[in-house]
Amino acid sequence: MALDVAKKKEIIAKFARDGKDTGSSEVQIALLSQRIADLTEHLKANPKDHASRLGLLKLVGHRKSLLAYLKKTQYARYAKLIAELKLKDR
Repeated sequence: MALDVAKKKEIIAKFARDGKDTGSSEVQIALLSQRIADLTEHLKANPKDHASRLGLLKLVGHRKSLLAYLKKTQYARYAKLIAELKLKDR
């Protein structure tokens, strides 16, 4: 269920601040969002996969904390990111 290399590079290129950026909050949130979407689709097809459901909850919690950090420190980037990813503003 991991992201394939091409999709991961595409997401990094889209959300990176510069050419070598792979670990900024925006990139991490975008990668987590893609993994969450993939796991959600998996769980629709496999509703009894409780281990994946637990992993999904952990990913959602991690993304939530990264979004809170970004909102607190750099609100303009936060607003742009949630608009691009079509996430709800909390």
